[in-house]
Amino acid sequence: MTSISAQHRATAPDRVACAVITVSDTRTPETDTGGQAVCDRLAAAGFLVAHREIIPDEPAQMRPLLERLRDDAAIDAILLTGGTGLSSRDQTFETVTALITKQLPGYGELFRMLSYEDIGAAAMLSRATGGLMQRTVVLTMPGSPAAVRLAMEKLIVPELRHLVREARR
Repeated sequence: MTSISAQHRATAPDRVACAVITVSDTRTPETDTGGQAVCDRLAAAGFLVAHREIIPDEPAQMRPLLERLRDDAAIDAILLTGGTGLSSRDQTFETVTALITKQLPGYGELFRMLSYEDIGAAAMLSRATGGLMQRTVVLTMPGSPAAVRLAMEKLIVPELRHLVREARR
Protein backbone atom coordinates (compact mmCIF):
# COMPACT_ATOMS: atom_id res chain seq x y z
CA MET A 1 0.00 0.00 0.00
CA THR A 2 1.35 3.39 -1.01
CA SER A 3 1.11 6.32 1.39
CA ILE A 4 -0.75 9.49 0.46
CA SER A 5 2.47 11.54 0.66
CA ALA A 6 4.20 9.06 -1.68
CA GLN A 7 1.29 9.42 -4.12
CA HIS A 8 1.55 13.21 -3.88
CA ARG A 9 5.29 13.10 -4.49
CA ALA A 10 4.73 10.89 -7.52
CA THR A 11 2.40 13.50 -9.04
CA ALA A 12 4.49 16.52 -8.05
CA PRO A 13 5.82 18.76 -10.82
CA ASP A 14 9.18 17.95 -12.40
CA ARG A 15 9.90 21.60 -13.11
CA VAL A 16 10.08 23.91 -10.10
CA ALA A 17 11.47 27.42 -10.48
CA CYS A 18 12.97 29.08 -7.42
CA ALA A 19 14.05 32.53 -6.36
CA VAL A 20 16.99 32.59 -3.94
CA ILE A 21 17.28 35.68 -1.76
CA THR A 22 20.18 36.35 0.58
CA VAL A 23 19.27 38.84 3.29
CA SER A 24 22.47 40.51 4.44
CA ASP A 25 23.97 43.92 4.97
CA THR A 26 27.49 42.61 4.30
CA ARG A 27 27.40 39.79 1.72
CA THR A 28 28.45 40.29 -1.88
CA PRO A 29 28.13 37.84 -4.78
CA GLU A 30 31.70 36.75 -4.02
CA THR A 31 31.15 36.20 -0.28
CA ASP A 32 27.60 34.86 -0.33
CA THR A 33 28.41 31.27 0.60
CA GLY A 34 24.94 30.61 2.02
CA GLY A 35 23.08 31.77 -1.07
CA GLN A 36 25.51 29.91 -3.31
CA ALA A 37 24.98 26.74 -1.27
CA VAL A 38 21.21 27.07 -1.75
CA CYS A 39 21.68 27.49 -5.52
CA ASP A 40 24.12 24.58 -5.73
CA ARG A 41 21.82 22.21 -3.86
CA LEU A 42 18.81 23.27 -5.92
CA ALA A 43 20.67 22.75 -9.19
CA ALA A 44 22.02 19.36 -8.06
CA ALA A 45 18.45 18.25 -7.33
CA GLY A 46 17.15 19.40 -10.71
CA PHE A 47 15.44 22.62 -9.63
CA LEU A 48 15.71 25.82 -11.66
CA VAL A 49 17.15 28.94 -10.01
CA ALA A 50 15.17 31.58 -11.90
CA HIS A 51 16.15 34.56 -9.74
CA ARG A 52 18.95 35.29 -7.29
CA GLU A 53 19.47 38.47 -5.31
CA ILE A 54 21.25 39.85 -2.27
CA ILE A 55 19.32 42.49 -0.35
CA PRO A 56 19.89 44.33 2.92
CA ASP A 57 17.77 43.38 5.91
CA GLU A 58 15.35 46.23 5.28
CA PRO A 59 11.61 45.49 5.20
CA ALA A 60 11.04 48.43 2.84
CA GLN A 61 13.18 46.64 0.23
CA MET A 62 12.31 43.05 1.12
CA ARG A 63 8.53 43.35 1.04
CA PRO A 64 8.15 44.71 -2.53
CA LEU A 65 10.67 42.15 -3.81
CA LEU A 66 8.74 39.29 -2.19
CA GLU A 67 5.43 40.63 -3.54
CA ARG A 68 6.90 40.94 -7.04
CA LEU A 69 8.27 37.37 -6.91
CA ARG A 70 4.97 36.07 -5.45
CA ASP A 71 3.08 37.63 -8.37
CA ASP A 72 5.51 36.25 -10.98
CA ALA A 73 3.83 33.16 -12.46
CA ALA A 74 7.27 31.79 -13.39
CA ILE A 75 8.35 31.52 -9.71
CA ASP A 76 7.11 28.55 -7.67
CA ALA A 77 9.16 29.01 -4.51
CA ILE A 78 11.16 31.70 -2.74
CA LEU A 79 14.01 30.60 -0.48
CA LEU A 80 15.56 33.20 1.80
CA THR A 81 18.75 32.83 3.77
CA GLY A 82 19.76 35.22 6.52
CA GLY A 83 18.04 37.64 8.86
CA THR A 84 16.27 34.99 10.95
CA GLY A 85 18.01 35.63 14.28
CA LEU A 86 17.14 37.87 17.21
CA SER A 87 19.36 40.89 16.66
CA SER A 88 17.77 44.27 16.10
CA ARG A 89 18.79 44.10 12.41
CA ASP A 90 17.07 40.73 11.81
CA GLN A 91 13.78 41.61 10.12
CA THR A 92 13.25 38.64 7.79
CA PHE A 93 10.83 36.82 10.10
CA GLU A 94 8.59 39.85 10.62
CA THR A 95 8.59 40.78 6.94
CA VAL A 96 7.92 37.28 5.62
CA THR A 97 5.29 36.30 8.19
CA ALA A 98 3.33 39.48 7.43
CA LEU A 99 3.01 38.25 3.81
CA ILE A 100 2.26 34.59 4.48
CA THR A 101 -1.34 33.61 3.76
CA LYS A 102 -0.93 30.00 5.01
CA GLN A 103 1.56 29.16 7.72
CA LEU A 104 3.69 26.02 7.53
CA PRO A 105 4.66 25.74 11.21
CA GLY A 106 6.14 22.26 10.78
CA TYR A 107 8.99 23.65 8.68
CA GLY A 108 10.38 25.87 11.45
CA GLU A 109 9.66 23.25 14.10
CA LEU A 110 11.53 20.54 12.17
CA PHE A 111 14.40 22.90 11.37
CA ARG A 112 14.86 23.73 15.05
CA MET A 113 14.55 20.07 16.07
CA LEU A 114 17.23 19.03 13.60
CA SER A 115 19.38 22.02 14.59
CA TYR A 116 19.11 20.99 18.22
CA GLU A 117 20.76 17.68 17.34
CA ASP A 118 23.73 19.66 15.95
CA ILE A 119 24.03 22.75 18.15
CA GLY A 120 21.95 22.08 21.24
CA ALA A 121 19.71 24.63 22.90
CA ALA A 122 21.05 27.48 20.72
CA ALA A 123 18.64 26.13 18.07
CA MET A 124 15.87 28.07 19.82
CA LEU A 125 17.44 31.30 18.55
CA SER A 126 16.45 30.52 14.97
CA ARG A 127 13.26 32.01 13.64
CA ALA A 128 13.20 29.95 10.44
CA THR A 129 9.67 30.04 9.09
CA GLY A 130 7.70 29.05 6.04
CA GLY A 131 4.36 28.97 4.36
CA LEU A 132 2.51 30.13 1.31
CA MET A 133 2.20 33.61 -0.06
CA GLN A 134 -0.99 32.85 -1.99
CA ARG A 135 0.29 29.99 -4.20
CA THR A 136 4.01 30.63 -3.85
CA VAL A 137 6.02 28.60 -1.35
CA VAL A 138 8.29 30.73 0.88
CA LEU A 139 10.87 29.26 3.24
CA THR A 140 13.47 31.07 5.31
CA MET A 141 16.64 29.74 6.89
CA PRO A 142 19.58 31.18 8.79
CA GLY A 143 22.57 32.37 6.80
CA SER A 144 25.25 30.08 8.19
CA PRO A 145 26.53 27.44 5.77
CA ALA A 146 25.75 24.66 8.29
CA ALA A 147 22.16 25.87 8.69
CA VAL A 148 21.70 26.15 4.92
CA ARG A 149 23.07 22.65 4.41
CA LEU A 150 20.73 21.28 7.09
CA ALA A 151 17.62 23.02 5.75
CA MET A 152 18.33 22.17 2.13
CA GLU A 153 19.38 18.54 2.60
CA LYS A 154 16.94 17.44 5.28
CA LEU A 155 13.84 19.54 4.57
CA ILE A 156 13.68 21.65 1.42
CA VAL A 157 15.15 19.49 -1.34
CA PRO A 158 13.26 16.33 -0.29
CA GLU A 159 9.85 18.08 -0.08
CA LEU A 160 9.95 21.12 -2.39
CA ARG A 161 8.19 19.46 -5.33
CA HIS A 162 5.53 18.15 -2.94
CA LEU A 163 5.10 21.61 -1.40
CA VAL A 164 4.72 23.19 -4.84
CA ARG A 165 2.20 20.53 -5.85
CA GLU A 166 0.08 21.33 -2.82
CA ALA A 167 0.43 25.10 -3.30
CA ARG A 168 -0.91 24.81 -6.86
CA ARG A 169 -4.06 22.97 -5.76
